[in-house]
Amino acid sequence: MTAPDPYATPTPAMDQAPHADSSRSSLLRAAVWVAIGALIAAAVVCVLWVLLGSQNDIIGRAFLTILLLAGFAGVAILDAHLAPTRPAWFALASMGSWIVALLLGAIMIWMPERYPWLGFSRFIQFLLIVLILQLVLLHVRYYLKAFQRYDTPFTRTVAVITISLVVALAALLIIPLAFGEWLFLAAIYWRIVVAVAILAALGTALVPLVNVLFAPKKPRTHVAHTALAPPAPHAALAATAAPAAQELLPWPTYVDAVTPLPMLPDGSPDWNAYYTGYPSPGAHVFTAIEPAAPVESQAAPAAPAPSHPAAPSQPAAPAQPTTTPGYEGYPPPPPLPPRA
Repeated sequence: MTAPDPYATPTPAMDQAPHADSSRSSLLRAAVWVAIGALIAAAVVCVLWVLLGSQNDIIGRAFLTILLLAGFAGVAILDAHLAPTRPAWFALASMGSWIVALLLGAIMIWMPERYPWLGFSRFIQFLLIVLILQLVLLHVRYYLKAFQRYDTPFTRTVAVITISLVVALAALLIIPLAFGEWLFLAAIYWRIVVAVAILAALGTALVPLVNVLFAPKKPRTHVAHTALAPPAPHAALAATAAPAAQELLPWPTYVDAVTPLPMLPDGSPDWNAYYTGYPSPGAHVFTAIEPAAPVESQAAPAAPAPSHPAAPSQPAAPAQPTTTPGYEGYPPPPPLPPRA
């Protein structure tokens, strides 16, 4: 029996698939409604600040508020489209991070300025807040993937503590960026920030190290070396010669069953020469295969050459095709190829 793959994605049963889809759609619908509620709440807070706050730079703040609300709406729509391809918890966490960014952005826009020359720095601080939130999301997502490779009580405890420390570190970094203008943070605050960062880094490194030591390895498919190496020359020749020897047929001959037919330039037999007795133009003519002489004739001495001078050579007359009775002067048809 084949062992189950530890990295295979569990396939839900047919009766559980509709329930999972319905729960995912309900969570997504709830996240969208929360985003709509946050958008309305931010707009209401901004309107109250406009009515009750000071009149300093109200037009610029209103313009920034409109940009913030439009950007949040676009990001919420994008998250809703990407939610089917993401885990349910990640879709909710992503929507929650953008809601936090929306609320903090609205507060930073309408919060009174303690130092008027630091107006542009708030925009940079808001971008840093968004970056921190997105980095926390990415860290948690990939950290949970590493934790799922080797789920034990020890790694589960380390994962819970590490995720809590990462979220706490993000909050400790966001608070000075959003409200540092009106807060006085003692030195012990930054000591705590550094300590939490060290512990979070330790927990982040523990789970991958445990996976390297104890997690089951992912199976790898190795290609045999002989499959990649080219075959030996003699083996290749033997492999090609065996089918060729089985497929090749005897070369056709003339009626005498001795003289082979000429070969045309394309490598095919000259069948026209079989019927006419003359090779076609450009055909290669083979010499006739002489039958082996008997042993007695080989041992007999050669006859002496005639003493009278030879007659002058005359041009040889063209060979006439032999006629076979029963074919009315035409040669018989070519022999059939041998059959197995």
